[in-house]
Amino acid sequence: MSENKFRLQYLQTALDDLIGILDYVAQDSIERAHSFVDKIEKRIKSLESHPLLGRIPKPQKLRRHGFRVLVVESYLIFYTVDERTVYIHRVIHGARHLEDIF
Repeated sequence: MSENKFRLQYLQTALDDLIGILDYVAQDSIERAHSFVDKIEKRIKSLESHPLLGRIPKPQKLRRHGFRVLVVESYLIFYTVDERTVYIHRVIHGARHLEDIF
């Protein structure tokens, strides 16, 4: 790993979210499902070189926990940065009520 790259670590909830997204989109098209999850993962991978790429979310509760958020279409990727590791916490649809999730 390059000296300037951060390590990515997916929490189990984020992995479960990605499986749920894959299953949901696959109901219409398995090819679209794989393509979309690949798009999300590519965006997440960009955090290895640019960990502060995501914006700081508006809700105070999320700010207090140090979350940042990336947007991919209508999905939100919530993550935190600690030392040289980016922790991927959740990948959820933007229409969900965030207070019920965190």
